[in-house]
Amino acid sequence: MLGMVLREPKTPLILEELPEPSPGPGMLRIRAEACGVCRTDLHVADGELPDPKLPLIPGHEIVGRIDALGPGVKDLAIGARVGVPWLGSTCGICAYCASGRENLCDRPIFTGYTRDGGYATSAIADARYAFPLSEESSAAALAPLLCAGLIGWRSLRFAGDAKALGLYGFGAAAHIIAQAARRQGRQIFAFTRPGDKAAQNFALRLGADWAGGSDERPPLPLDAAIIYAPVGDLVPLALSSVRKGGSVVCAGIHMSDIPSFPYRWLWQERRIVSVANLTRQDGVEFLSFAAQNKIETWTKTYPLQEANRALADLREGRLEGAAVLIPPS
Repeated sequence: MLGMVLREPKTPLILEELPEPSPGPGMLRIRAEACGVCRTDLHVADGELPDPKLPLIPGHEIVGRIDALGPGVKDLAIGARVGVPWLGSTCGICAYCASGRENLCDRPIFTGYTRDGGYATSAIADARYAFPLSEESSAAALAPLLCAGLIGWRSLRFAGDAKALGLYGFGAAAHIIAQAARRQGRQIFAFTRPGDKAAQNFALRLGADWAGGSDERPPLPLDAAIIYAPVGDLVPLALSSVRKGGSVVCAGIHMSDIPSFPYRWLWQERRIVSVANLTRQDGVEFLSFAAQNKIETWTKTYPLQEANRALADLREGRLEGAAVLIPPS
C-alpha cells in the first residue's frame, strides 16, 4: 500500500510504500476511495496536539470499500462502502461509555492520530465504528461529512433551539452546517476572516442571512454562536454578540488561548461550552439527516501524493468548502 507518513510534527508528510495490514478480530480493511483533509489533521501535523502515534498516517474522513474482514465481523460485507470517522474505538466499560458518552471515553482510539488513518490506499478500522454510506454520492462528496459534518452536527445540537445562529469561521464544517441549520428554519449569520469577501459571498450563496468579518457585529443579537475557527480571540467577540441566556459553542479540538473579557459579557446566564469528538449515534442521526435533506459538500480534490499542498491550502485559508485526497486506484 501507499501512505503519506508523518515522521515528526512540523515536517512534511512523506509518500511511502508500506506493507498492507491485515485486519484483526473485530476489524476490517478498507480500500480507500477518498479521505477528507480536516483542520485536526493540520493540528496533528503542526504539533499542536500532543502525543500522536509516530510514524503516523493522518486522516479521519475516510470513504472506501471493505476488502477484508477480521474474525468476528458479521454485519458488514466485502465490497460495501463505509466511512470511518475520528473516533475509531472506545473501551466500552469506563463511566463515560457506560453512561452513553462514548465521545468522552477514558481510553479512546482516534483515527489518524493514535491509529493510522486514511491518507493512504488502505486503512484498518474497528467494524463497530464504520458507518455504511450511500452509493448515490461520490466518495469525495461524502468524505467531509465524516468529521466536518459530524462535529458540526454535534455543535449544532449544543446550540439548542437557537433561531439566530452565528457561525464563526466559514470553512468545511460551517458550509455543511449552514445548510443543515437552514433546513431547520434557523437564521444564519456567517463570520469570516476580516475582509474575506470570497468566503462571505460563499456563505451568502449557501443561504446565510448575513455575512461579515469576525470583527463586525451582527445586525441583531444572536441566540447562539458556534466557533469553528481555532482562534481563542473569537470567544469574547462571540459572547458579546449573544443575547441573554445564549450559548457560545467551541467546536474545535484545539484553540489558541482565550483572552480575558468582562464578566458582564458572560453574566445573565450566557454559557460557553466545548464539543468533544462524536458518538456513533451522532453519525447515525447526521448521515440520515444529510441524505434526507440533500446536504451538499463543496470540495477541492488533490491526488494523495499532494497531501502537503492540501494541508498548506487549508492552513492559509485558500479553500472554499473542504479539501479531499484521492488515492491512486
